[in-house]
Amino acid sequence: MKLDTLPKLTTKRTKRIGRGHGSGKGKTAGRGTKGQNARGKLPITHPHFEGGTRPLIKRLPVRRGKNNSKISTKPLIVNLKALNILPNNVSGIDLEALIKFGIVTESEAKIYGVKILGDGQISRAFTINNLPVSKSAAKKIIKSGGKINNSAPKK
Repeated sequence: MKLDTLPKLTTKRTKRIGRGHGSGKGKTAGRGTKGQNARGKLPITHPHFEGGTRPLIKRLPVRRGKNNSKISTKPLIVNLKALNILPNNVSGIDLEALIKFGIVTESEAKIYGVKILGDGQISRAFTINNLPVSKSAAKKIIKSGGKINNSAPKK
């Protein structure tokens, strides 16, 4: 092995700025003296810089419920009176049946879930499968001769 046959190194070390006078980039580290460009934080060239005024993103109000799962993921509400529009041959009601007959949309039902509430009256007996049901809705369903087979979590 000879030194002249070794491959050349192509990487160049980065210049270490602000490391003393002997380095050539000491004291002000190549930023000149004073002024906005000599200081840290958001540079003038940054797309969100607004000339020193309060930035737009900071001026907007805080949306407290935006990413709060306790607030923003309430289930879709289906009242008992909406179940009356289902055909007579349907007795078992689950999420697929509500989607099939257009009471709820599939995309929203998968994200938020569905809950049956007790507003209105029902004209015939239904069997509710795997859907959360309010107490008032449960009373009306059982009173009309229906059943609730529930393994769905309460929401």
